[in-house]
Amino acid sequence: MAIKTRSYSVEGKRVMTIDEFKRWLKKFDEDKDGKISRDELADAVRVSGGWFARRKSKYGIRSVDGNGNGFVDDNEIKNLADFAEKHLNVWILHL
Repeated sequence: MAIKTRSYSVEGKRVMTIDEFKRWLKKFDEDKDGKISRDELADAVRVSGGWFARRKSKYGIRSVDGNGNGFVDDNEIKNLADFAEKHLNVWILHL
């Protein structure tokens, strides 16, 4: 079990609740359409210190886009949170 500080765990991951994750993602929704595009996800990957942002965002969208529209919408945020835990140095607290 990791010892958590205010915003980072001992492993160096960004720690947040699912609601904080949603608010954080909204910062990258440049066109304010309520969906996260591949380019917007790539920006989030870059900001989180991730390497290969374009590749990870392309893989992320493909992995979590349940309806195949090329975007992550509110119904797919939980899937994106799971992806972020595995690939984007984020730890989601499930309270």
